[in-house]
Amino acid sequence: MHPKEVVHLEHDGRVLLVDENGNGPHLPVKGRLASEDGLRLPTAAEIELIGVPWNVIGHTRISWGKVDTIVVKGYPKIPWPSHWALKDDLISDNAVHPIAREAVYRSIHRLVSKVMICNDDNQVLMAKVERGHFRGYWTLPGGYMDHNEHPTVGCVREAREELGLEIELLDTEPVVTQNIFTDEGISFVSFTYRALWNGNPNSLEILVEEISEVQWFSVEEATAVAVSHFDRQALQSL
Repeated sequence: MHPKEVVHLEHDGRVLLVDENGNGPHLPVKGRLASEDGLRLPTAAEIELIGVPWNVIGHTRISWGKVDTIVVKGYPKIPWPSHWALKDDLISDNAVHPIAREAVYRSIHRLVSKVMICNDDNQVLMAKVERGHFRGYWTLPGGYMDHNEHPTVGCVREAREELGLEIELLDTEPVVTQNIFTDEGISFVSFTYRALWNGNPNSLEILVEEISEVQWFSVEEATAVAVSHFDRQALQSL
């Protein structure tokens, strides 16, 4: 039976894996389909027996079936462990327990690129969204970055796709914000840029169903109506 609490011990892309008896470290085997030789994350007691000093960074709750497992994120206080498993290799071995693979998956940042479109009257363009986390609320234009996409490209693409608006960024220095919002442990990183546009929002051809309305707000009004932590942090820079 899988332990109710395990430790995701990671150092620069290397993860400590143990076998079902808590012995380790072990390495995953890429392409292995059989799962009888199970590998998993260790418990705190097993790490002590292996002799690795470490400190706690945080906690994550992973639900697998009807069982909740607490994954403690930790950092080993040792030189880089070249003999530990590469985190990117865990996904390709069926012998690695799903909790370990899920823990690594959740440790990858989700990247968002947004833009504060301002005019000469020091107003900010906000869009009311009709799906996702902020349905019915005002947000800055933007969204998830595509794979291999620079954030300066992502926010320009999002403005085009959402609002039919072609923008040029005023600079390439974003407001960078990071946060974990729930005990599921997923970290979001937002890059928010500035652009200048003096048009009429009523002239915009909204191209996606997720946007129901676009409107100018003063910086103070925009900060007050924004529900996104990342939007509020970025607007405060104005």
